[in-house]
Amino acid sequence: MAAMDAADQIRASGYRMTRQRQLVWDVLHGAERHLSADELLDAIRDHDPDLNLSSVYRTLALLVELGLAQEVRLGDAVSYWEPAHAQDEDHLICDTCGKVLHHPSELVDQIREHLRGHGFEAKDVKLVVHGQCPECGDRKVDSH
Repeated sequence: MAAMDAADQIRASGYRMTRQRQLVWDVLHGAERHLSADELLDAIRDHDPDLNLSSVYRTLALLVELGLAQEVRLGDAVSYWEPAHAQDEDHLICDTCGKVLHHPSELVDQIREHLRGHGFEAKDVKLVVHGQCPECGDRKVDSH
């Protein structure tokens, strides 16, 4: 979703698109990986040294409420945020470099169907897989 689309959606929902909200969205939308609130704040501080962590969290909560962003937990106690995307994707986490890859998967649908067969209606399924990304795997092979 483009930054203009986000601004339009925020305004259409009755909120103002403040400079701080725009900065949070721009950094989040432009990031090549999932970011914690602290990482977002660090990236924005050069543009707005007065921005504080509570403002970042409030903006993230608004973006999630409006369906523009989503919060994910990737196996540790830290929450990370990313622009919203299809829910039926696996999160592949490289334990070497920390990169998080999205992988479209039919497994999430299979898990939902399996659970439905047991009388459980899954609202949210997040499959998180730890391993090694292709780049780090290639480096390991090249170093031998």
